[in-house]
Amino acid sequence: MSTDTTTAPAGGPRVLLAPDKFKGSLSAGEVAAHLAAGLRRAVPGVVTCELPVADGGEGTLEAALAAGFRAVDLVATGPLGEPATTRYARRGATAVVEMAAVSGLAMVTPTPATALAATSRGLGEVIAHALDAGVREIVVGVGGSAGTDGGAGMLAALGARLASGAGDLADGGGHLHELVDVDLSGLHAALADTEIVLASDVDNPLLGDHGAAAVYGPQKGADPSTVAELELGLATWVDVLATVGVTGARGYAAAPGAGAAGGVGFACLLLGAERRPGVEEVLALTGFADRLAGADLVVTGEGSLDHQSLHGKAPVGVAAAAAAAGVPTVAVCGRTTLSPEQAAAAGITAVHALTDVEPDVDRCIAAAGPLLETLAARLTDHLPAKATTPVTNPVTNPVTNPVANPATTEMEHA
Repeated sequence: MSTDTTTAPAGGPRVLLAPDKFKGSLSAGEVAAHLAAGLRRAVPGVVTCELPVADGGEGTLEAALAAGFRAVDLVATGPLGEPATTRYARRGATAVVEMAAVSGLAMVTPTPATALAATSRGLGEVIAHALDAGVREIVVGVGGSAGTDGGAGMLAALGARLASGAGDLADGGGHLHELVDVDLSGLHAALADTEIVLASDVDNPLLGDHGAAAVYGPQKGADPSTVAELELGLATWVDVLATVGVTGARGYAAAPGAGAAGGVGFACLLLGAERRPGVEEVLALTGFADRLAGADLVVTGEGSLDHQSLHGKAPVGVAAAAAAAGVPTVAVCGRTTLSPEQAAAAGITAVHALTDVEPDVDRCIAAAGPLLETLAARLTDHLPAKATTPVTNPVTNPVTNPVANPATTEMEHA
């Protein structure tokens, strides 16, 4: 359905399609495919390259797979202790692990009870599987987590022993306040030779008013009393680690990013992880710079392009990378609240929303694919003069993309 801009025949305009998902409607790969179909109908000879992207959270795994990583399937512990079929992406000695795919908020119906019970154990099991398979670089995308256990479950799955007064500590942030001892001597031996990357733009510390429980707990079903219980557990987790002599435990708890994914960021930092901006890491993994070579236009976007998008989200990261190479970027979205001035300041030349062609938001969510194909015709205004005359009778230019890999639709708002 598309081809790489670096190998396409000369003549037609070259467009790199690098959108994030439209939550509740389409995966990033599906968004790119619909845009490509619409562009090919509107512009004969156009050359498209489909490169789904993400910001380090949900969709990171899909982006890696679409870029040529292979899927590794396994069964791990789900957020509430149930067996969950999941996967990670691997290329050579590098693996991409997505927390939302094994310990994700979308896998539960959030309530105070789930907020207390949810564990990151499954994430640790996935990482252990990759280590056992010989992986020595692990990129952990931590967005969309269900729990607030400080990464205790993850470390337990990697060989740490956590004890309460009655024996092994039960999983879940609601039990952390019972912790009395931690032994990290049994951690997976391969961790010593493995580079871990924490792909996240969250800069919250672990504890306090700006910490994991206070800021993100309510999104995971926690009411005020539950937030207080989770905060007590996280504080106990740090205190016990410091008491048993874990070097830098209190410093890591206060570090930017420690509060990511209910404190999984903290656990990753304890393991020596390097925190990197999520979208920048995804662009590097997917070879965005190479795909950008020779492109006349970049098209990015996400379901809702708004103020949050300006803070580390994929479209702005894509626009920044394209601008550095001198390639203009336009965005497509379900809806937007950004002014043209705000978009321009973020490096986005223009924004085209589905609500421009269909005011009914419910209809935009239900029929996002066909509407994106219609919207794609408006992108011709941003293409260079060569071969951009729209056609009256749509002509399909079937070129295949050897790395395309459609992913499961994400379910939230557009």
